[in-house]
Amino acid sequence: MSTPFEELGLRAWASPEEIRAAYRTLVKQCHPDMVQDPVQKEAAQQRMIRLNLAYEEALRLAAPRQHAAYIQEIPTGEALILAEKMLVKANPEGALRQLMRAENKNGDWYYTYGKILMHMEKYPEARQAFREAVRKNPDNREYRRWALDAEIAEKKEKTFSGKVQKWARNLKRK
Repeated sequence: MSTPFEELGLRAWASPEEIRAAYRTLVKQCHPDMVQDPVQKEAAQQRMIRLNLAYEEALRLAAPRQHAAYIQEIPTGEALILAEKMLVKANPEGALRQLMRAENKNGDWYYTYGKILMHMEKYPEARQAFREAVRKNPDNREYRRWALDAEIAEKKEKTFSGKVQKWARNLKRK
């Protein structure tokens, strides 16, 4: 029996956007209305049923709590390296998916999680992640510096100029 992700041709840590895109592509390829032969039409209808069920289940499993059942855990060090590589490629969502595959959460894990959240401009959550990293490794000055940077970014974001800058960045992305 295949997982919903395999049915859609995706890896287990696919994002909801990737799930939707794969589903749309597959539906266009095998929609029953595209087939005239009755035997092939029946096969296409069965395929559509499987795709619809897989799509719904994959989206449900994409929720972080339940998604872990299909994700293969990897050693924390390896997850950190993969997450850092994704950050270098300016892909914080991919970095977050890789980091979530880690077997356990240590100070380095929280530090990397905070850096990812900073890239995603989620400053309050980043500050909390860095504070947890500092709690786990109180002597690490790098963790403390990033925690301070996150707090400053959070305060700056609340100012008028910070709101304008965020609005301009969001406008530029679109």
